[in-house]
Amino acid sequence: MTAIAGAGIWDNLTLWIPMAAGLLVQLIKFITTWVCQRHVDFRVLVQPGGMPSAHSAVVTALATAVGIREGTASTAFALACILASIVMYDAAGIRRAAGRQARILNRIVEDLYQGHPIAEERLRELLGHTPFEVIAGAAVGFAFSWAWLMLI
Repeated sequence: MTAIAGAGIWDNLTLWIPMAAGLLVQLIKFITTWVCQRHVDFRVLVQPGGMPSAHSAVVTALATAVGIREGTASTAFALACILASIVMYDAAGIRRAAGRQARILNRIVEDLYQGHPIAEERLRELLGHTPFEVIAGAAVGFAFSWAWLMLI
């Protein structure tokens, strides 16, 4: 299916379904944190990392929506798949490695300045995702997009 002539941005399901999938995953993380840690932390709604991966959900929902609406032989689907693979590789690889480095740097700072106040704030350690978090995010994105376009 192609875009309807005269349809505006608000009618573009290929845009809004992935965004809704990302919001759904962030909401899942918020509720999980609330239930497991017994306190409300609104920062979870905008922080990277955690289970499942919102990045993976968004790009997989996008590729799924493009594949369903434009066809899997389309150039747009190829672009969406390449984008999804790069984002998921980055989430599980590069950003995860940066999180490990932050953890090590935080330990070094703690060891060097043990007992002395230090003005530096701690580096954020949860930047990336485990492969399981990426796969879970991709599964949510695919299922959400497929259900919206095929069942509704």
